[in-house]
Amino acid sequence: MKIKRLLFMAAVAAFCVPLSAQQSFETPLWPNGAPNSNGDPGDTAKVKVFLPKKETATGRAVVICPGGGYSHLAMSHEGYDWAPFFNNMGIAAVVLKYRMPHGNKEVPVSDAEEAIKLVRRNAQNWNIDPQDVGIMGSSAGGHLASTIATHSTGDALPNFQILFYPVITMMPDITHKGSHDNFLGPDPKKKDEQKYSNDLQVTRVTPPAFIALSDDDHTVLPANGVNYYIEMYRHDVPATLHVYPSGGHGWGNRDSFIYHKQMQLELEAWLRSF
Repeated sequence: MKIKRLLFMAAVAAFCVPLSAQQSFETPLWPNGAPNSNGDPGDTAKVKVFLPKKETATGRAVVICPGGGYSHLAMSHEGYDWAPFFNNMGIAAVVLKYRMPHGNKEVPVSDAEEAIKLVRRNAQNWNIDPQDVGIMGSSAGGHLASTIATHSTGDALPNFQILFYPVITMMPDITHKGSHDNFLGPDPKKKDEQKYSNDLQVTRVTPPAFIALSDDDHTVLPANGVNYYIEMYRHDVPATLHVYPSGGHGWGNRDSFIYHKQMQLELEAWLRSF
């Protein structure tokens, strides 16, 4: 009798967990084929969608672009590991596995734009407000996110942006060389370097931004994020900048980052402010 009772309780628990659990699933970004190519047919784009519980969903969503210098992707600590943080706030997290440019800058840009559009197309099914879809990026993913925020229009333009230790400029003096060369190619035109220096592309319609970085980042110079904030301020676009005394580069959502909790609290406060 005791064994039967334990089995019954286990069955009830197994039945109840999925009903209250957050939902996640993957979907290809270009099921009918991408509109452009980077020369690598094995490099395909997809998103992994993490939806909050329906009863706590706020309607907000964020497309997450991990970094990796436009040569690889840090999918865990700059991607999937952020999903619980956002879901606990009732925000849908959509982690983008974008294709590498291999010198064709249109490839990752089109992937990020399509991810924003995909979220809006599925807004009703995913309990998302199509007018509350943001983009987030870390390092080179921050360059991609800020590119979408400053270049894209219509259904591809996000409503807000979150940038962690971002590559912002493509100008040779302060850019991240690996990201620069992988995105534009090793011998780009000056006009392309200027076009994709996103601090130079800020306008009054650029979406609001949360920017966080470390003062001792020697991989992506802090001037990238600081200059972006200055241009946001100069154009009367709401933005907040957090510069932590230490931490270097690439901390993502790792607990080992000494200011991890403070950073999460500041991001949460910003997200609740609008």
